[in-house]
Amino acid sequence: MAAIEGFLVASLLLSCLASTSYGVTFTSLQKTLVVSASNKQGKVLKGGEGNITITWSYNNSFPAGTDSAYKTVKVKLCYAPISQVDRAWRKTVDNLEKDKTCQHNIVSKPYSPSNNNFTWSVERDVPTATYFIRAYAYNSADEEVSFGQNTDAHKTANLFQVEAISGRHASLDIASICFSAFAIVSLFGFFFLEKRKGKSSQQK
Repeated sequence: MAAIEGFLVASLLLSCLASTSYGVTFTSLQKTLVVSASNKQGKVLKGGEGNITITWSYNNSFPAGTDSAYKTVKVKLCYAPISQVDRAWRKTVDNLEKDKTCQHNIVSKPYSPSNNNFTWSVERDVPTATYFIRAYAYNSADEEVSFGQNTDAHKTANLFQVEAISGRHASLDIASICFSAFAIVSLFGFFFLEKRKGKSSQQK
């Protein structure tokens, strides 16, 4: 009897672990959010310089009350398929806890069905790649319950590129050039002074 009870408890625990570890799947979500971005197809945004305005709203074609559980919207920058090839660290996985498509957070705001927009300045550390924008709606438990994106289902339309900066700032380059020039002038000045000292010593 004790063995049977132990087996039942173990089975219950395993089933609970399995259900909680898998999490929310992307394919289980409805696309109830309409998302657009101010980019043009193929546009290149430079890291630390470019910006893009994103708008999102509830799709009113869905029945009233569909968004009753929505509490928060998180907008994310996502890798397009062309920038995921041979890059396992950007791999798309149906389980959103393991999905690597949308690694860069843009903004998080309380849910509102309309009049939502945000202008995002491309951060300096965003890698060079092709991207799209996706927004997730979350419930009070911070679980994804819906989504929207500015591209089609195949993620080929309305894409844009980000070009990462080299890591060097123009002012640093200017300072480096000035320092090098100063060093050269100082070196020539040193040799000139030494030469004059040598001539003065010989004359004496």
